[in-house]
Amino acid sequence: MDERTFDLPRYLAVLPLFNDMQPAELQRLADGSQLRRLGRGDTVFHVGQPCEEFHVTVVGQVKLFAISPSGQEKVIELIGPGNSFAEAFMFIGKPYMVNAQALTDTLLLSVGKKAVLEEIALDPRFALRMLAGISRRLHGLVHDVQGYALHSGLQRVIGYLLRDQGETDSNSITVSLPVSKGTIASRLSLTPEYFSRVLHELEASGLIEIDKREIRIPDAKRLAAYQPA
Repeated sequence: MDERTFDLPRYLAVLPLFNDMQPAELQRLADGSQLRRLGRGDTVFHVGQPCEEFHVTVVGQVKLFAISPSGQEKVIELIGPGNSFAEAFMFIGKPYMVNAQALTDTLLLSVGKKAVLEEIALDPRFALRMLAGISRRLHGLVHDVQGYALHSGLQRVIGYLLRDQGETDSNSITVSLPVSKGTIASRLSLTPEYFSRVLHELEASGLIEIDKREIRIPDAKRLAAYQPA
């Protein structure tokens, strides 16, 4: 994808935050935005850095993470294509409180705070859309905390494999792990060893078939109902 020919207003128009904005509004936001190409392992931002923009992953994968005093990494969220992050940090006017890093080659869109505030001043409905987006992320994080507190490690892994599947015509699905198993394990508050052990247990039970990062689930309903003996 060539950034020089990338139609930024058109891309903004398909994002939930901006999809009912007029062409002139989209162009103003585009003028206050920039595209960045990041390589695997490149830093998006770090704790303590001033936040003057929020970001959208156009292509690739970004992880938000914290480092404990002992140096252990905890993955907080994985941000895939079409998803935004750091809106809350931008609005509260404080430095970033987590780190962000590209997990793969990534094209990142950064929307400047000045452009956002100017659009809010022109149309307060834009502020409501931004609040809705932040609220959805908060709801998701609360759901995650509930899962860590109330669900076993096995249930967390099954829930991850079946996430966003909904009702499908075929009960057979294939899940592509977007990042390393270690990163997913950290996201689920599990050790990499335990995560791998659960996958092998599910495979031995005939519930999944593992081919590197591809996991085939022959019967999603059977997997969802699985209870170890």
